[in-house]
Amino acid sequence: MRTFAAGLLALAALPAAAADLGTRLDSLADALEPKVIAWRRDIHQHPELGNREVRTAGLAAEHLKALGYEVLTGVARTGVVAVLRGGRPGPVVALRADMDALPVTEEVDLPFASKARTTFAGKETGVMHACGHDTHVAMLMGAAEAFAAVRDELPGTVLLLFQPSEEGPPPGEKGGATLMIEEGALDNPKPAVIFGLHIGSMLNVGQIGYRPGAAMAAADVLRITVKGRQTHGAAPWAGVDPIVVSAQIVLGLQTIVSRQVNITREPVVVTIGGIDGGIRFNIIPDKVTMVGTIRSFDEAVREDVHRRIRLTAENIAEAAGAVAEVEIEKPYAVTVNDPILTAAMLPTLKRVAGAQNVQERERVMGAEDFSFYGQKVPGLFLFLGGTPVGQDAAKAPSNHSPKFSIDESALKLGVRTLLHMTVDYMQAR
Repeated sequence: MRTFAAGLLALAALPAAAADLGTRLDSLADALEPKVIAWRRDIHQHPELGNREVRTAGLAAEHLKALGYEVLTGVARTGVVAVLRGGRPGPVVALRADMDALPVTEEVDLPFASKARTTFAGKETGVMHACGHDTHVAMLMGAAEAFAAVRDELPGTVLLLFQPSEEGPPPGEKGGATLMIEEGALDNPKPAVIFGLHIGSMLNVGQIGYRPGAAMAAADVLRITVKGRQTHGAAPWAGVDPIVVSAQIVLGLQTIVSRQVNITREPVVVTIGGIDGGIRFNIIPDKVTMVGTIRSFDEAVREDVHRRIRLTAENIAEAAGAVAEVEIEKPYAVTVNDPILTAAMLPTLKRVAGAQNVQERERVMGAEDFSFYGQKVPGLFLFLGGTPVGQDAAKAPSNHSPKFSIDESALKLGVRTLLHMTVDYMQAR
């Protein structure tokens, strides 16, 4: 079996037939662009939260079945797994699109803006594709149709994963990439590599961002419960004040990154995003709860920071006669782009987008559950520009904003990128 390094040379010396296939794929991407945009608008107008993507999954599954794919539905609740076996032998390449929307009320003036409403965490809210997953589904549906059109010439097998709940499952449920993997999404057939991309406002249309190695952070959920002893606010010495202790813990946590971790090695973020305790101005409560997030790029640093958080919270609380209970969940791992695979695909990216439009990016503190696929097979996760050319991408509303909006002319490049990475990898192997 060839190595990825040998694949670099193979990509540079692909025969004329390979170039002809690439030209056909570009023509198909051109022809499919109106359909991809129409799918995106339909999905955008009918967003669904994690583990509830019934309509979206049905749309994808129906399309794939009509194209002749082997289709399995109901994976990880609403996920769709589809296989297309090419007419020529070759490796299995997996492509992934996430399907879920967010509990965000849309503020973008579009004829297909979401009007959907739901109850989330006990509060009424809108539902919006504020992270671009609607475009991911539409682009992969377009790529699926192009692959089917060249099936006889395809030197390998395509494995498509339409994944639910990337943003995280509802409380008490499992979901996302980990459940897809647990239920066999990567088992039959087993892919040699997996590719994914994410549209965003941080790049302009026509641009592709990449980073070899650790590209996106691990994200942990931090919960700290401080238990004191309730008393009258006029007599604080008669109880143990968990509000004061919580304030000291918040300040103490800031010294972990600023004074205890060697941040020249790896960046780390520790953020407390919510504090809840007390109901009346003159009552010191029994308990305060805090929630936050921890972001890191290295597993050893990650575990060390977890240890320091526990020590800081527990010891500060103990010194005041209180108790601090620390819980840390680890729903997202570090998204690591296989360095050899990334290097092998760079010529493809530069050919598809133009060398001047392919940028090595800084690491992103945001997280992605694509990371778990990369723990099983070599993976490459890219960033696709969605802000109109001429606008300052640094000032565009970010993903997860109610004002998040993308220029649909970006979608064709996304389709072409998925197509050419897949076929170039197959031909190089």
